[in-house]
Amino acid sequence: MILVLLTMCGCTVRENTDTRFLLDTVVTLTANCDDDILEEAFSLCGDFEKLLSRTVEDSDISRLNSSNEFIKVSPNTEKIIERSLYYSEKTQGKFDITVCAVSKLWDFKEEIVPDKKEISEALKNVDYDGIEISDSHINLKGREIDLGAIAKGYIADEITEYFKSEGVKSGIVNLGGNISVFGREYTVGIQSPLDEDKISAKIKLRDKSAVTSGIYQRSFTQKGEFYHHIIDTSTGFPVNNTLASVTIIGKSSMDCDALSTCCMLLGLQEGLSLIDEMQGYEAVFIEKNGKISLSKGIYMENNEILFK
Repeated sequence: MILVLLTMCGCTVRENTDTRFLLDTVVTLTANCDDDILEEAFSLCGDFEKLLSRTVEDSDISRLNSSNEFIKVSPNTEKIIERSLYYSEKTQGKFDITVCAVSKLWDFKEEIVPDKKEISEALKNVDYDGIEISDSHINLKGREIDLGAIAKGYIADEITEYFKSEGVKSGIVNLGGNISVFGREYTVGIQSPLDEDKISAKIKLRDKSAVTSGIYQRSFTQKGEFYHHIIDTSTGFPVNNTLASVTIIGKSSMDCDALSTCCMLLGLQEGLSLIDEMQGYEAVFIEKNGKISLSKGIYMENNEILFK
């Protein structure tokens, strides 16, 4: 999950704000704009949901998931899938949108743990390398995909660009904790994965995004076992390492979104190595014991993350 708590700072600026339930999460848009522009931004969120959700009939993703042939998709869908495959290559398949075959077996609302045989069979269909892309046409070859680990980041980028195109001077796009800020400085707080009432660290951001993935919201405990929604593509079960959450800070919310999941799947040391390769991106790793580790370009002072 992406769980970044937001506070605001800086000079006094009149900003219009509203909150609605879209994209299967609570969306809050805040911008220095009139009601019509804010309304159109929410409308764009709805349009992207219709395009990218695997649970919406006739979305690009639903059409792809139900076909064994090449399907023409929108440029938005193609771009997200291409970027997803990039991160699959970077992580040697740890990040894989075809994990949908397994993840859809898990039900974190009803607290259902799939049968091991079901998981084993579903894992046979987890293989990003089989996806083919040709001139805005995509063939999944019988696989199913879910863009939940990257799509909200892409949408946050697009909504931010929409505001800018309308001449909006400043604002915040908050898609369930997936944060994109522009125009002036805001303070973003990272929620503690160990205590939801506490903030682990604060970061002052301007024209950047911050996205958190963690094991602590979409989760449940059954028969003494803790289960969460970040699925290991090699086992079909929740990934088990020392990490409780990872927050990525950078220019592109789409990349922050994907990288936060990549790092959770890779673990602390491999995650740090990945971020070192990604110019312009930093990471805050919080382990299950509460220890905080930072990537090379940032440091912490008095509970605040600062850039070197």
